[in-house]
Amino acid sequence: MTTYTRKVNYHETDKMGITHHSNYIKFMEEARVDALEKLGMPFEKVEEEGIGSPIVSLTIDYKSPTKFSDVINVDVRVISYNGIKLEFSYTMTDAKTGTLVATAQSSHCFIKDGRIYSFRRDKNPMDALIQQALEADTAKAE
Repeated sequence: MTTYTRKVNYHETDKMGITHHSNYIKFMEEARVDALEKLGMPFEKVEEEGIGSPIVSLTIDYKSPTKFSDVINVDVRVISYNGIKLEFSYTMTDAKTGTLVATAQSSHCFIKDGRIYSFRRDKNPMDALIQQALEADTAKAE
């Protein structure tokens, strides 16, 4: 698990001063890219290899609103991986109060040259990095 910390910007709030719900998806993406970089898989490197990672599914449960200048911690965990599909969970909390802001999950597949891509089948070294993250996150969750 990695933690990404993010301050809510003014332009990310609505007329009522509350963080617009769509921004949490952006926070998740920032946290996921940060987690992959910490894992040794900077997204630039993945894309240089011609590999894309579209979202297959996404769920978010909003628990408590945030507003401008609130700082959010986004905890990211790898919860499932089979070489082709990678799933993350996210727990977002207010950094100051610890209040649960949102929980979420996202599933991603990999594509290369317009086809489904398997890190495992291709013996890509990134397969081992993701597998290690899954094992570490699974062990922490138990």
